[in-house]
Order: sequence, then C-alpha cells, then structure tokens
Amino acid sequence: MKKYQCDICGWVYDPEEGVPDQGVKPGTKWEDIPNDFTCPECGVGKEDFSPVED
Repeated sequence: MKKYQCDICGWVYDPEEGVPDQGVKPGTKWEDIPNDFTCPECGVGKEDFSPVED
C-alpha cells in the first residue's frame, strides 16, 4: 500500500499504521479514508497530500 505525505508539513500517512486518534484503523488504504480527514500535524485537508514515491 502506498504512503501519502502532507505537502505542507511533511507528515506521512502510513497505511500499515493508520491514524487511530482519528479513527483510521491500521491497514486502511488512502482511498478509503474519509474526505474530511485532516493532517494530525498541521490540520490541512486530504487534498493537500501527495503519494510518496518509493
């Protein structure tokens, strides 16, 4: 599964870890995260994330 990085602060969403504080369980694909998701570090929306290239 692909990781996604916040374009503003650099925080990385790792699908293997999820974001339990926001109700995103480990193993959740980026596409399956609700559209109202916000970066836990800086608060920007899902539209401000880009895929991390391996």
